Amino acid sequence: MKLKNSYFYTLREDVKDEDSISGNLLARSGMIKKTSAGVYMFMPLGLRILNKIKNIVKEEMDNAGAEEVLMPSLIPSEVYETCGRIEAFGNSMFHLTDRANHEMVLGPTHEELFAIAARNMVRSYKDLPFTLYQIADKFRDEARPRYGLIRVKEFIMKDAYSFDATPESLDESYMKMYHAYNNIFDRCQIDYKIVRANTGAMGGSLSEEYQAVTDIGEDTLVLCDTCKYASNMEVATHTIIPDKEDEQKLELVETPNQESIEDVASYLNVSTSKTVKAMLMSVNGELVVFFIRGDRELNEAKVCSLLNVSEIAFANDELIATSNAVPGFTGPIDLNAKIIIDEEILQMKNFIIGANKTGYHYKNANITDFKYDIAADISNVVEGDVCPNCSGKLYFKKGIEIGNLFKLGTKYSKHLGLTYLDNNNQEHPVVMGSYGIGIGRILAACVEQHHDEDGMLLPMELAPYQVAIVLINPKDENACTYANKLYSDLYDNGIEAILDDRDERPGVKFNDMDLIGIPIRITIGKHLINGEVELKLRNEEESQNIRITNIIDTLLEIIKNSKNI
Repeated sequence: MKLKNSYFYTLREDVKDEDSISGNLLARSGMIKKTSAGVYMFMPLGLRILNKIKNIVKEEMDNAGAEEVLMPSLIPSEVYETCGRIEAFGNSMFHLTDRANHEMVLGPTHEELFAIAARNMVRSYKDLPFTLYQIADKFRDEARPRYGLIRVKEFIMKDAYSFDATPESLDESYMKMYHAYNNIFDRCQIDYKIVRANTGAMGGSLSEEYQAVTDIGEDTLVLCDTCKYASNMEVATHTIIPDKEDEQKLELVETPNQESIEDVASYLNVSTSKTVKAMLMSVNGELVVFFIRGDRELNEAKVCSLLNVSEIAFANDELIATSNAVPGFTGPIDLNAKIIIDEEILQMKNFIIGANKTGYHYKNANITDFKYDIAADISNVVEGDVCPNCSGKLYFKKGIEIGNLFKLGTKYSKHLGLTYLDNNNQEHPVVMGSYGIGIGRILAACVEQHHDEDGMLLPMELAPYQVAIVLINPKDENACTYANKLYSDLYDNGIEAILDDRDERPGVKFNDMDLIGIPIRITIGKHLINGEVELKLRNEEESQNIRITNIIDTLLEIIKNSKNI
């Protein structure tokens, strides 16, 4: 690419409507341009990186034995109704009607279509296993698009689906994708964690996420400071340490105007960890009161999974009035509502609870003082909790979900009639797996992890070009002739180069090459008369002069070594 007559621009100032480092740098470098909230254009340099990511993904998918297909984005809504996913996706699904008044959607994901495609071929166990994948656009009407390419309405996704006869065979297909994903993210030089996650609208028995560890992100990663435990906050657990103290006698105490749990704890001179708070919620129109330790938060994902619902909401005054609950003073003793307690409360002693009476609480409450309907893990872990796998302490990091693996089981095959005959001529549903990667998110995560104050520090395999040739004076005929020869020689040797032959000041050219993240810069200037050019690596401060007779071999060695990092 020669810049003088190419589509190339950069911005000197930060972009005001970008709220992440990656979104800002990608927009400033002219790689992406926002057209509306959560929708972006990809310009030549940005598309070049995106295609490199796609190629890495394709290579690893092909190496794992998956076959590529392409599904439509415009899909009859009835396809998703079959498996109940119109309701599961809710408002995040784009709906439209064609001229024949058929209800259509823009595909947010493609499990159903892949199952239908598999149904066309699968007859017996001899047709299994196999894996199909695509790299295609997806559409989700995000309520709050943000963080550049991280949370968007239209995005490019690689989704793969495996089809097996048995859960044991699915385990093998799953592990092939697991190793392929490790290879993909390693090649992209992303610092990632593999965490257990909630299966959500996808369903199935197991979900694992690949999370890029960053300073931003919508996911909270729960990690152990001693072992390799890693989990998404939605499903993270901890070891419960039982209280050792003796049970005391229950006592009603006055707590006038102390409605928040912090106020109650302060008024009674106890830690919030010695209190139990009530969360009055509406679940399918029923009042359900959840009780958790006072310094914890209710985990809605765990609750939805426990009760097999898609969402819960705070109860309104009308629903609360169906019970004797008193907001601010609600407790489980003699409460006439459905009660679900966090399992941690089973191990607590002598805690504070509401008395269902304005201005009053009980102290020295114990699990034997009240009845409950369900005890389960329904709360978030907090930093410092004991790891469920060892005696280490849990701590948090932010993460960007860049990939996921699901063991779907037979959820979709049962609904869509995807079955096979075994060797005894008995019919069984096909066992499925689902494996997704966000192509744009890989780009965003890479920039979040690889940048400095001057711009992007992209890995060699992802950088738009490996080498930038900066011609200091385009009017110098000898320098211009050599620059064009070097440019051709680099391509002849398989080295991707960009030639900055613009009539701009050297500082502008250097800044632009740093901003767009070119790993190696060759400057052709005053040293050419001595048969030398200046070589500088993007991630190093110092430059060095190289004989022009050695430049190709030097560059090939640098590129080779960078791929071994």
